[in-house]
Amino acid sequence: MITPAQIEKRLYELSKEMDEAHTQMVEDETRFSNTKAKYEIAMARTRLELASKSSPTGKNYTVGEREDMALIQNEHLHLELSVADTAAKASKANMSRIKTQVDITRSISSSIKATLDL
Repeated sequence: MITPAQIEKRLYELSKEMDEAHTQMVEDETRFSNTKAKYEIAMARTRLELASKSSPTGKNYTVGEREDMALIQNEHLHLELSVADTAAKASKANMSRIKTQVDITRSISSSIKATLDL
């Protein structure tokens, strides 16, 4: 049988876990935002550089070709952005998981209190 003291202890643990998860989420979101800004600036610079260049055949590159070339030249930032995005999403999912555990623990607490009141 779960006791009110055990529930109180679990809620306290979840509170600490929530604080840690929030700190991690802020760090991950900041890293994602910074990486995204670096990536977008690098892509814009590369596209502008490529806009004045012609292909080996003497024709201008198409927009799609310039996009592909810019992406290849900024591959490292694209990968870094993908990792940062995944970390930010994982942090949000972790926060949701903890909130769900808090809700479940509160429901159990209410159920136990109702049982004890009988």
